[in-house]
Amino acid sequence: MQFPNHSTVNEIMLVGFPGLQRYSVLLFIALLCIYIFIIAGNFLIIFVIRREPCLHFPMYFFIGTLSVAEICYTAILIPKMLTDLLDDEKKISLTGCLLQAYFAHVLGASEAYILAVMAFDRYLAICKPLHYFSIMNTKLYVSLITGSFILGFLWPIIEVVLISHLPFCGPNHIENVLCDFPPLIAIACTDPTFYVLVEFFVSLFIISTTFPLVVLSYIRIVYVILKIKTKEGRRKAFSTCGAHLIVVVLFFSSASFMYIRVSKSSSVDYDRTVDLTYAIFTPLVNPIIYGLKNHKIKKSIHKYVCLC
Repeated sequence: MQFPNHSTVNEIMLVGFPGLQRYSVLLFIALLCIYIFIIAGNFLIIFVIRREPCLHFPMYFFIGTLSVAEICYTAILIPKMLTDLLDDEKKISLTGCLLQAYFAHVLGASEAYILAVMAFDRYLAICKPLHYFSIMNTKLYVSLITGSFILGFLWPIIEVVLISHLPFCGPNHIENVLCDFPPLIAIACTDPTFYVLVEFFVSLFIISTTFPLVVLSYIRIVYVILKIKTKEGRRKAFSTCGAHLIVVVLFFSSASFMYIRVSKSSSVDYDRTVDLTYAIFTPLVNPIIYGLKNHKIKKSIHKYVCLC
């Protein structure tokens, strides 16, 4: 894919954390271990969901799809970050930077819609158990996931098309560890106000059409669970959605801190830390949460790990 070139800048320099340059080898090893864990953990979840008949239900199909999205998301960002830790120049082409930012937003938006779909699934399972399988049939849950990815691919097109037409005449340094739309807008040689507002409203629309659905679903879920008379019944009901709720809080809180703002943070280190949380630590904890908090997945993983 080629973008129009109205710029004298053809390469972007990712500054990263310059104060930590002396620890680059140690950081490389730590990040590589994290990346391997993310990939292995998510592949293990996908593997047990495919192999175990007791996991062939819509909820686990959604968890498996989320794991696929996490693998793709980290594959877009972390390998470049690993390379940059051992590279003094930390260069990336302008086109490459735009593409990295675009696909990161695609998968981030897709995950937001998938998490909303998962909340709707838990609402149906707990609040309408007798009608669950007639409503959440194969056609519906495949359509919901397909729609999540289609919407994920469509929304960032607005941003990438607008930003690709911006003039970049220097400087070409991004005060971050990865490519993203806001820092690209910040180094453009034009008034950024319109582009910042577009980025803000696109991000706000994605979050405002997904997070409220999650909140409303869980308000109804909690109301129904509290009406269950037995303690064991309430515990079992909560256990089916506890892992998803933790992931939702981590994902939407970090995404909101990153994108739901119209002005730049006063601290560059703050921006970098939030970006790292969203890009690395949220994908890192997802397989841990689903591996430990979801009883059936935990039991299936234990079964295959013990066989090894």
